[in-house]
Amino acid sequence: MSRIRPSNSKKIKFRDPHVINSKEYKFSNSIDHNVKIFKEIFHNDESIIFRHFSNQQNPQVKCCIVFIAGMVDDEIINQGIIWPITRNSIIQTSETIIDELKNYSIIVHTVKETWNIEELVEAILSGETVLLIENCSEALIIDTQGGETRSIEEPEAEKVIRGPREGFTESLMTNQMLIRKKIKNPNLKFQSRTFGMQTKTKAFICFIEGIANEKIVEELNKRLDAIEIDGVLDTGYIEELIKDSPYSIFNTIGNTERPDVVAGKLLEGRIALVLDGTPIALTLPHIFIEFFQANEDYYENFYFASFNRLLRIVSFMITVSIPGAYLALITYHQELIPTNLLLSISAARQGIPFPSIVEILGLLIVFEILRETGTRMPNYIGQALSIVGALVLGQAAVEARFVSAPMVIIVAMSGITGLMIPKLQGTIIILRLAFLLIAAVLGLYAIIFGISLVLIYLFSIRSFGIQYMAYTSILDYEELQDVTIRVPWWHMKFRPKSMLVNNLQRQRDGGRKIDKK
Repeated sequence: MSRIRPSNSKKIKFRDPHVINSKEYKFSNSIDHNVKIFKEIFHNDESIIFRHFSNQQNPQVKCCIVFIAGMVDDEIINQGIIWPITRNSIIQTSETIIDELKNYSIIVHTVKETWNIEELVEAILSGETVLLIENCSEALIIDTQGGETRSIEEPEAEKVIRGPREGFTESLMTNQMLIRKKIKNPNLKFQSRTFGMQTKTKAFICFIEGIANEKIVEELNKRLDAIEIDGVLDTGYIEELIKDSPYSIFNTIGNTERPDVVAGKLLEGRIALVLDGTPIALTLPHIFIEFFQANEDYYENFYFASFNRLLRIVSFMITVSIPGAYLALITYHQELIPTNLLLSISAARQGIPFPSIVEILGLLIVFEILRETGTRMPNYIGQALSIVGALVLGQAAVEARFVSAPMVIIVAMSGITGLMIPKLQGTIIILRLAFLLIAAVLGLYAIIFGISLVLIYLFSIRSFGIQYMAYTSILDYEELQDVTIRVPWWHMKFRPKSMLVNNLQRQRDGGRKIDKK
């Protein structure tokens, strides 16, 4: 059956005038005309390959494939497209030739026909192959995506002692596969999205239907629809554009490189966003206590996991407050320091030419310089640089009487405890500096006032309608089972109510059926 359309329906104009200067292109039955269109669209681009070929038995069956070198699998093109079309002895030049090629010749699992030039151009730019056919007013989009990709390996920033060693890569399809391997459930849904007027970056919204809250999914889609930007190269772009409280120093959207973390969040009713070209996935809603939870907490004994989690919380309190508290004590509240300790500190400060505030600010800045340098340098250089900088510079500064030894200890303790919560690193630096400056003016009273303001602020913000400080303002045993401590799995029968999930049941009979005789 022939495909008949009004003549004006073959004309297409790109939405983005910067792509092809708003020029209209008309798709026709002539392969030469259609090839000319694509050559004009991709002019001065030598990465675009045009490969002409014909059927050996019927030379009137002329074809041309268009693809980008390096973004396709050459084996699929040679064995799945060119070889079967050139060797097929039953292909006839007729109005149904596109169906013959699609159904009886091309040996590729995904083939789509269209006449929309914008769709064809987007397919080529995504690594697919477009097949143009003589005397055919439509073209075929064939999935031949390939090229070099990074192998699956453990994320450097989220290493574990016990647990899976898999991490996301820059390939969207690979990341989708990794999530599918964790959750083999037909209710696991992936909704496709595209971001960036220039980059056309593909992404997936991932959630479990029947568990995730539909209103949160709708709100996420609403915020994503409002994004109008030239390019999206990482999920950080999207995170900044859709998060609640955009000027806040606290992230209200989580991020991870681990498929097991995403799977765990999905099973709790969260939503994930995976973007092509980056190994970082976003998870939402995200609450404050999640910064202190690690995936390894659920693989280890619950006693040890609870201890580690409490250790992270205490470390956060220490890292943001101890420099300011130490400065306040030695400046305004010396009566609170034991006499022997005060004498020791006073003796260590003899001959120091700088005020305490200058001394501690300088050490904190040097520590952050060493941390940032160690992060940006290659591993084998960065580790050595950090060790040499910390030991040599610190010892030399104390011996030269630039700084006192107690101040070095305080700054080192603050810096090391801050490294235990890497995803709060930026927030920690800002809070630590803020508490230090106000402590230099008003002492401990300022620190108490500052902590109160931070807590009030944390209780006022939300993440996609969920309280950012969820679980901390309620006394419900079911809700507090996985907050500051983790109870055994057989006690966690229900998902968190604060996440507003549709299905609260997580397990039956407590997940533990053991004869206790």
